[in-house]
Amino acid sequence: MIALVCLRKIYCCYTCREFECHGKAGPLGHKPQNDNTVTTQLPLIAALQNPVVYGHAVAELQLIETHISWVFLTGEYVYKVKKAVNFGFLDYSTLEKRSFYCQEELRLNRRFAPHVYIDVVAITGTCEQPSLQGGGKPIEYAVRMKQFPQSALLSVLAAQHTLSSQHIDALAALLPAMHAAVEIADKHSEFGRPDDIHHWVMENFEHIRPALHEAQQLQLLDRIEHWCLQEFEDRRALLERRRDEGFIRECHGDLHLGNLAIIDDRITPFDGIEFNPQLRWIDVMSEVAFLLMDIRDRGYLHLARRLLNAYLQHTGDYSGLAVLRYYVVYRALVRAKVAVLRSLQASSTLDEQDAWYEYATYMDLASRYVETPSAALIITHGVSGTGKSFFATRLAEQLGAIQLRSDIERKRLYGFAAGADTKSGIRAGIYSAGASERTYEQLAVLAGTVIAAGFPVIVDATFLQLVRREQFRQLSATLSVPFVLLHFEADKETLYARIRRRQAAGEDPSEAGIEVLEAQLASQDPLLPREINAALSVDSCRDKPADTSRRLNAKIQAMLSG
Repeated sequence: MIALVCLRKIYCCYTCREFECHGKAGPLGHKPQNDNTVTTQLPLIAALQNPVVYGHAVAELQLIETHISWVFLTGEYVYKVKKAVNFGFLDYSTLEKRSFYCQEELRLNRRFAPHVYIDVVAITGTCEQPSLQGGGKPIEYAVRMKQFPQSALLSVLAAQHTLSSQHIDALAALLPAMHAAVEIADKHSEFGRPDDIHHWVMENFEHIRPALHEAQQLQLLDRIEHWCLQEFEDRRALLERRRDEGFIRECHGDLHLGNLAIIDDRITPFDGIEFNPQLRWIDVMSEVAFLLMDIRDRGYLHLARRLLNAYLQHTGDYSGLAVLRYYVVYRALVRAKVAVLRSLQASSTLDEQDAWYEYATYMDLASRYVETPSAALIITHGVSGTGKSFFATRLAEQLGAIQLRSDIERKRLYGFAAGADTKSGIRAGIYSAGASERTYEQLAVLAGTVIAAGFPVIVDATFLQLVRREQFRQLSATLSVPFVLLHFEADKETLYARIRRRQAAGEDPSEAGIEVLEAQLASQDPLLPREINAALSVDSCRDKPADTSRRLNAKIQAMLSG
């Protein structure tokens, strides 16, 4: 029944939407400058509540007011009229500007939701007798959209506990497609400069600190601020390099579950930021961080981890992990700041308590990301069909590890998509000895990148040759992290059945067939006695991922404490 675009929460770090009705200074210190222009719009808004104005059947007319717009729901269409406000970072104060930003909203959101965003409608006539289909001089403008039910929002699915791994996998495929289709900032452009990024991170502390009075709150804020300062200095060169390498793009800018809906059986992003280019020309990893933070905040930690892994497997942007925590903390601080500002405008004690509870939740989330993580290097071992990838995917979700799949990285290395049939025979093409050598070298490089970013890594490959296992054991020693070998076992009947089932489905990146399996069984190097100490055996026919996760975590912690 409700459409959508109008019920957005306040997520953006520069938003003053909570403060307009009170006429008080917003987060950037800008007092809303309305010059009574909103008041002059009120007769028009009253007239637009007459169904006859729209020139089409109106099932049920509903008006929803946000702090920057009025949204009219008619059943089939939604009409969004911008308020004549000026917050400094957002300026809708003149008719010309409102016309421009209506066109920008249409242009930007049609990139992702062309079937939702229809056009910009000129409202003509008079404020008392407006027309949405007549000629004449425009007195106002409205963005017209297709209406869809609130039940389609992913935020609603999350609240109803029906957000699933299928939704997450679809999101992981959607994000790279979105970012591949948008414009890339030139390295000489004004967007994505490290100092500008850091300015907005630090701006959060300026607005949070004056509102705090408890010593414990101030100590936590100081700790997170110190981490942000140090993390920025440590990552400054990488932030600049990512700008040079084209990771700053004209993104959605406000991508969270409340701005994603299932429309025509597809997840569709809508309501991106149009009013300030600085908020949408961002690092793609910042956009990913916002969504990860929102999913985790809603209680779906395992799905946030699944999304990150699936996104990385689609994009190969493992270097972005080094800035991910910085962006997640930034996004959590934004939300914490908005909660503080909301508490200052609370109309009741209960509202104030709710705001402070929300603040504490986001600060706790931020504090988890500033803690020094425990990295580890984990490799799998076993022939095709032993369940390595199945377990590795689930262990990554439970441990917060990054899964490097050899099947995917091998194909990426040679320019193939994960699901491509490379037509390579056994020990030929991308599976030749030289190609395998190169693949394991690439996996080692990526494992080092992941660990340097502070994440445990699971290298999902067969590791049937002793020389490969030794290569990664030595890497763990060089990186000074625990090394664990996950040894997977399954009976031959199960192996053959799994391989045949996987080939029939045709949906797995692995191209290993029965011939490959038989060659692996005949040529694998057995584990040496010295490898057993670092090994954890997994019977994929009987063991459960959750139990394996607990055993694996206990082994890693024992290594760290020993």
